[in-house]
Amino acid sequence: MKIREIQEEILRLKKERDFCILAHSYQTSDILEIADFTGDSYALSVKAKNTPQKNVLMCGVRFMAETVKILSPEKNVYLSNPTAGCPMAEQMDKEMIRAVKMQYPDHTVVAYINTTAELKTICDVCVTSSSAVKIVSQLSNDKILFIPDCNLGAYVQQQLPDKKLKLLQGGCPIHASVSAKDVRIAKEAHPDALLLVHPECRPAVCEQADYIGSTSGIVNYAMESDAKEFIIGTEISIAETLQAVLSAGKETDLREYEVHHADGHLSYSERR
Repeated sequence: MKIREIQEEILRLKKERDFCILAHSYQTSDILEIADFTGDSYALSVKAKNTPQKNVLMCGVRFMAETVKILSPEKNVYLSNPTAGCPMAEQMDKEMIRAVKMQYPDHTVVAYINTTAELKTICDVCVTSSSAVKIVSQLSNDKILFIPDCNLGAYVQQQLPDKKLKLLQGGCPIHASVSAKDVRIAKEAHPDALLLVHPECRPAVCEQADYIGSTSGIVNYAMESDAKEFIIGTEISIAETLQAVLSAGKETDLREYEVHHADGHLSYSERR
């Protein structure tokens, strides 16, 4: 079957079986095209909560499906690939964090949403990459145990110098693989391009960025910007998303710029 035929069959089954399809921004265009909603994990969970469908299919990883279920316990939630997991979400478990909490009993535990539902049960508050700074700034306690991503935690710490964040060695291996050297090489190749990165990237990378934000934030920034060139520091699939949105009504040449790591990428997008 051709891709379009498969998509049409999925759409038929979706309507017949009362499903809402959620697709994270990291998914490829053929999946994004048939989703009811696309975007970041928490935003998708909120969308699912407000839809009439009784069944929800998450095209993402396990913690995202768990988040949907937490917000919509009455709905049937399915993960498109039951084995799809997030390396960062699986780096720390309840036993480990329970032990760390005993070492820092006066700290408020802030969990990034990229954690398992089980781990969230022993944390005080949950944040997203776009809400972390705002939520942590409003906590009455200045002592924060931020898990699991030390890079996102470092970004929050930089924005909130009055807070004292305890960070552990966790994070996204994809974003962490992008180095300051990779950014320098990309900028030398494309000196007019703006650097848009996710806060899960290393501090040395974020320091050089023109914009730091979530995957949806990166896409929206590029769409609203008058700039013609972008270097994107996040998952490579965001390049496909940008190719689709930036090419609407105009010719767009999107080329991939790979950094010197097996899994990490910088993407180069040019508007013509």
